[in-house]
Amino acid sequence: MNKHNLPLVLMTHTLPGEWIASLTGKCRLVTGPVDATFFAPDVLSHIEEAEGLFTLLTIPIKLDLLERARKLRVISNMAAGVDNIDVAQCTQRGIPVGNTPGVLTEGTADLAMALLLSIARGLPRARQDAMTGEWKTWSPTGWLGADLFGATLGIVGMGKIGKAVARRALGFGMRIVYYDPAPCADTPGTFLPLEELFRHSDFISLHIPLSPQTFHLVNAQLLGLMKPSAYLINTSRGTVVDQPALVRALTAEMLAGAALDVTDPEPLPPDHPLFQLPNCLILPHIGSATYQTRRRMAELACGNLLAGLAGRPLTYCVNPEVYLPRQE
Repeated sequence: MNKHNLPLVLMTHTLPGEWIASLTGKCRLVTGPVDATFFAPDVLSHIEEAEGLFTLLTIPIKLDLLERARKLRVISNMAAGVDNIDVAQCTQRGIPVGNTPGVLTEGTADLAMALLLSIARGLPRARQDAMTGEWKTWSPTGWLGADLFGATLGIVGMGKIGKAVARRALGFGMRIVYYDPAPCADTPGTFLPLEELFRHSDFISLHIPLSPQTFHLVNAQLLGLMKPSAYLINTSRGTVVDQPALVRALTAEMLAGAALDVTDPEPLPPDHPLFQLPNCLILPHIGSATYQTRRRMAELACGNLLAGLAGRPLTYCVNPEVYLPRQE
């Protein structure tokens, strides 16, 4: 096929060539910068001719853009979540939306445990004190943290990642309780109503998707139920936590600490109050940031993209109703 006859695909970010090798010779790519936080103007200028979009979570795909993308046949999001995309509008236009679920489960679960361990043992403060000369000698009462063995871990959202975290926590001798809209028969742990989970847990780890029902689910009321010795870990979405309420709770020492891989907004401004709190650890949304995971995510996103361009059902499609016969 003549190169100029290949379908045009807009890729919001530059990715390593070996991650997207399957696209070679299958489409024409117009690619944005590595660190794009919005649709680069020189990429967006091609939107009227684009037949495919390869997107990341940081780029909103909303109604104004979709109205311009008259030739669009597929959107492939290199993420498990698709809250950056107006899926309902895509469905209305018959555009399948792909995602990359499952592949990031183990990497994100590893990071959740790393955050839990780090905040429980006060590693950020201990490291800072070692660097600044506060470490004078071995101290029986210095840098005391919380034990994991025998502690209760409350998991909010017992999907694939929640279950992977539970498996890891069992290895540390933790007791597992969980909340999920649908109690799971094959889950290690005891189901508790959400408020009871917040009352009784020593650690709470969030693994829920963002939706109208989960927006600010963790609010001032729930935070107020936590033990003063308890810790909150969030590797899901920043906006499932009412962040100003969390700042107030941490400042008032209503809970012992928080460890966040996700914030609202992202990136969090360097002068944000959370960065000033010694009992809060913040990372730049790196839950899936391992070489193997990110490459596999890109490969799955390429597969979805190519299927959509060829008119085939996507392997991972969040709006499969686009393939149903339309009602006249």
